Amino acid sequence: MNQPSVQRPSHGGNLVWAATLADCSPHAILDFSASINPLGPPASAIAAIQSHLGDLNAYPDPHYGELRSTLSEFHQIPSEYILPGNGAAELLTWACRDLAALDVTCLFTPAFSDYQRALKAFNSTVSPYPLELANGQWDLGMALSIAAAHRPAALEIGLLLNNPHNPTGSLVSRAMLAAHLSNNALVVVDEAFMDFLLPDEQQSVIDLVLEHPNLAVLRSLTKFYSLPGLRLGYAIAHPDRLQRWQAWRDPWSVNALAAAAGSVIVRDTAFQEQTWEWLAAAKAQLFQGLSELPGLKPFLGAANFLLVESARSVVRLQTDLLKQHQILIRDCLSFPELGDRYFRVAIRTEAENQRLLDGLRQILSNGD
Repeated sequence: MNQPSVQRPSHGGNLVWAATLADCSPHAILDFSASINPLGPPASAIAAIQSHLGDLNAYPDPHYGELRSTLSEFHQIPSEYILPGNGAAELLTWACRDLAALDVTCLFTPAFSDYQRALKAFNSTVSPYPLELANGQWDLGMALSIAAAHRPAALEIGLLLNNPHNPTGSLVSRAMLAAHLSNNALVVVDEAFMDFLLPDEQQSVIDLVLEHPNLAVLRSLTKFYSLPGLRLGYAIAHPDRLQRWQAWRDPWSVNALAAAAGSVIVRDTAFQEQTWEWLAAAKAQLFQGLSELPGLKPFLGAANFLLVESARSVVRLQTDLLKQHQILIRDCLSFPELGDRYFRVAIRTEAENQRLLDGLRQILSNGD
């Protein structure tokens, strides 16, 4: 099997790598590897960007007053508890610098590779706790309980987790997370995929930040609103913590166009409703279709992606999909606990989902 000269990516969405392997333009790749809303960017974001092009000749507001005010209204949280960032990834870095000051950080595996990257950058001591399969589903709550039961009383402990969990889609209840806040020095919850859940199904702990200065919540505005190239996220935490993070980072981390888009998209209720309606139907279609294919076992999670167990090598399957159908799925090689027998796919439109299912069916029917 010929490998491309570009190094295999550790993240989804690397279309340059995929196009090299598929011998086509990056624009020809149908990307299931990055869990981005296929309906966006919303028209409100495009209009905001266009109307602020004249701002490019000046520095952004260093305090991002308008954006923070909008997010404050959206979450009913005082604006001083909000810090916009250059994507959630930038804010994760500063959260991990705080975690590294503790004796040990509990990490729930398989874990997003950026967590290891950020923790290693500050020489954090990490204690991994694996998610277990229970009744056919990955159980983040059980992993949390195991970590609590094995917690050394004399140490300052930090927790780093995402909810819903990536890549399994497991969702832990707000009540369970709240129960762990008083027993840990710092709890960092990455809620990058939480807004894909219907409002009455979400398990966000954002409002608990007001009562718990040891809680920090990270949010992304690029996945739900399909703006990954713009880089925009925010943290919600105690003002003292956010002031420390602000002192650590470069000034003007968020560009003027991203700040303008962020100030309007969270008010775009029509786009939000459209997304929830699309996702319910498209997820059911893709899960059912994958369940019917030989050698594949999808896990139904809470987010806008599905983790799939494969009876055959995913690297081979990924390569065949790219070369034969110009479709990219997310291998799980960057999750050592999963390796070459799992892949992750984003939920896309029903027509695009069907194209993936047809491509997989053809490849799987041909055998190895």
